[in-house]
Amino acid sequence: MDCIFCKIISGEIKSRFLKETKYSVSLLDAFPLATGHVLVISKNHHQKIQDMSIEENNDLFSLVHQMVSNVDAITGSTLIAIHNGKDAGQEIPHVHVHLVPRSKNDSAGAIHTMFDSTTDPSESEMNELYEKLKI
Repeated sequence: MDCIFCKIISGEIKSRFLKETKYSVSLLDAFPLATGHVLVISKNHHQKIQDMSIEENNDLFSLVHQMVSNVDAITGSTLIAIHNGKDAGQEIPHVHVHLVPRSKNDSAGAIHTMFDSTTDPSESEMNELYEKLKI
Protein backbone atom coordinates (compact mmCIF):
# COMPACT_ATOMS: atom_id res chain seq x y z
CA MET A 1 0.00 0.00 0.00
CA ASP A 2 1.31 3.42 -0.92
CA CYS A 3 -0.36 5.41 1.87
CA ILE A 4 1.78 8.14 3.42
CA PHE A 5 -0.02 7.83 6.77
CA CYS A 6 0.55 4.05 6.85
CA LYS A 7 4.25 4.73 6.18
CA ILE A 8 4.36 7.29 9.01
CA ILE A 9 2.65 4.91 11.44
CA SER A 10 4.99 2.04 10.51
CA GLY A 11 8.03 4.29 11.07
CA GLU A 12 9.05 4.22 7.41
CA ILE A 13 8.65 8.01 7.32
CA LYS A 14 10.00 10.00 10.25
CA SER A 15 7.44 12.07 12.15
CA ARG A 16 7.03 13.97 15.39
CA PHE A 17 4.61 11.81 17.37
CA LEU A 18 2.93 13.60 20.24
CA LYS A 19 0.88 10.75 21.72
CA GLU A 20 0.02 7.21 20.74
CA THR A 21 -2.95 5.11 21.81
CA LYS A 22 -4.09 1.60 20.91
CA TYR A 23 -5.69 2.64 17.60
CA SER A 24 -4.52 6.23 16.97
CA VAL A 25 -1.55 8.56 16.87
CA SER A 26 -1.21 12.32 17.06
CA LEU A 27 1.64 14.17 15.44
CA LEU A 28 2.75 17.53 14.17
CA ASP A 29 1.61 18.09 10.59
CA ALA A 30 4.66 18.18 8.28
CA PHE A 31 2.94 20.84 6.13
CA PRO A 32 1.17 22.97 8.75
CA LEU A 33 -1.57 25.45 7.90
CA ALA A 34 -0.69 27.27 11.14
CA THR A 35 1.98 26.91 13.81
CA GLY A 36 0.93 23.99 16.00
CA HIS A 37 -1.19 22.18 13.36
CA VAL A 38 -1.69 18.63 14.67
CA LEU A 39 -3.05 15.52 12.98
CA VAL A 40 -4.79 12.69 14.79
CA ILE A 41 -4.65 9.59 12.60
CA SER A 42 -6.18 6.13 12.76
CA LYS A 43 -3.43 3.50 12.98
CA ASN A 44 -5.47 1.13 10.84
CA HIS A 45 -6.04 2.10 7.24
CA HIS A 46 -9.65 3.20 6.78
CA GLN A 47 -10.78 5.74 4.21
CA LYS A 48 -13.86 6.99 6.07
CA ILE A 49 -14.95 7.27 9.67
CA GLN A 50 -17.88 4.93 9.12
CA ASP A 51 -15.41 2.23 7.98
CA MET A 52 -13.85 2.18 11.46
CA SER A 53 -15.08 0.05 14.34
CA ILE A 54 -16.81 1.78 17.25
CA GLU A 55 -13.75 1.01 19.39
CA GLU A 56 -11.41 2.63 16.86
CA ASN A 57 -13.73 5.65 16.58
CA ASN A 58 -13.90 6.06 20.34
CA ASP A 59 -10.12 5.84 20.57
CA LEU A 60 -9.59 8.39 17.77
CA PHE A 61 -11.98 10.95 19.19
CA SER A 62 -10.70 10.41 22.71
CA LEU A 63 -7.24 11.34 21.44
CA VAL A 64 -8.70 14.37 19.63
CA HIS A 65 -10.27 15.39 22.96
CA GLN A 66 -6.95 14.98 24.77
CA MET A 67 -4.94 16.94 22.19
CA VAL A 68 -7.30 19.83 21.52
CA SER A 69 -6.53 21.57 24.84
CA ASN A 70 -2.83 21.69 24.00
CA VAL A 71 -3.50 23.01 20.50
CA ASP A 72 -6.08 25.48 21.80
CA ALA A 73 -3.50 26.88 24.23
CA ILE A 74 -1.49 28.21 21.28
CA THR A 75 -4.00 30.85 20.12
CA GLY A 76 -7.15 30.26 22.16
CA SER A 77 -9.19 28.71 19.31
CA THR A 78 -8.88 25.52 17.29
CA LEU A 79 -10.43 24.41 14.02
CA ILE A 80 -11.23 20.69 14.15
CA ALA A 81 -11.64 19.40 10.60
CA ILE A 82 -12.31 16.03 9.01
CA HIS A 83 -12.55 15.47 5.27
CA ASN A 84 -14.57 12.26 5.04
CA GLY A 85 -14.07 11.11 1.44
CA LYS A 86 -12.53 12.49 -1.76
CA ASP A 87 -15.44 14.79 -2.65
CA ALA A 88 -15.27 16.27 0.85
CA GLY A 89 -11.68 17.36 0.18
CA GLN A 90 -9.87 14.32 1.59
CA GLU A 91 -6.46 14.32 -0.10
CA ILE A 92 -5.07 11.25 1.67
CA PRO A 93 -7.65 8.43 1.78
CA HIS A 94 -6.89 7.50 5.39
CA VAL A 95 -8.96 8.73 8.36
CA HIS A 96 -7.37 11.74 10.02
CA VAL A 97 -8.48 14.76 12.01
CA HIS A 98 -6.87 18.19 11.67
CA LEU A 99 -6.44 20.35 14.79
CA VAL A 100 -5.48 23.78 13.51
CA PRO A 101 -4.84 26.72 15.84
CA ARG A 102 -6.91 29.71 14.70
CA SER A 103 -6.71 33.43 15.34
CA LYS A 104 -8.84 36.34 14.18
CA ASN A 105 -6.06 37.53 11.86
CA ASP A 106 -5.34 34.23 10.05
CA SER A 107 -7.71 34.96 7.12
CA ALA A 108 -9.12 31.41 7.13
CA GLY A 109 -12.74 32.32 7.90
CA ALA A 110 -15.72 30.28 8.96
CA ILE A 111 -16.92 27.04 7.34
CA HIS A 112 -19.56 28.94 5.36
CA THR A 113 -16.80 30.79 3.50
CA MET A 114 -15.69 27.47 1.95
CA PHE A 115 -18.79 27.33 -0.23
CA ASP A 116 -19.85 29.61 -3.09
CA SER A 117 -23.50 29.42 -2.11
CA THR A 118 -25.92 27.93 0.34
CA THR A 119 -29.01 25.90 -0.42
CA ASP A 120 -32.55 26.92 0.37
CA PRO A 121 -34.54 23.70 0.76
CA SER A 122 -38.32 23.84 0.88
CA GLU A 123 -40.24 22.69 3.94
CA SER A 124 -41.04 19.37 2.22
CA GLU A 125 -37.37 18.86 1.27
CA MET A 126 -36.37 19.55 4.87
CA ASN A 127 -38.94 16.99 6.08
CA GLU A 128 -37.63 14.46 3.57
CA LEU A 129 -34.03 15.03 4.72
CA TYR A 130 -35.14 14.76 8.32
CA GLU A 131 -36.68 11.34 7.65
CA LYS A 132 -33.59 10.11 5.79
CA LEU A 133 -31.10 11.25 8.40
CA LYS A 134 -32.71 10.65 11.77
CA ILE A 135 -31.65 7.60 13.71
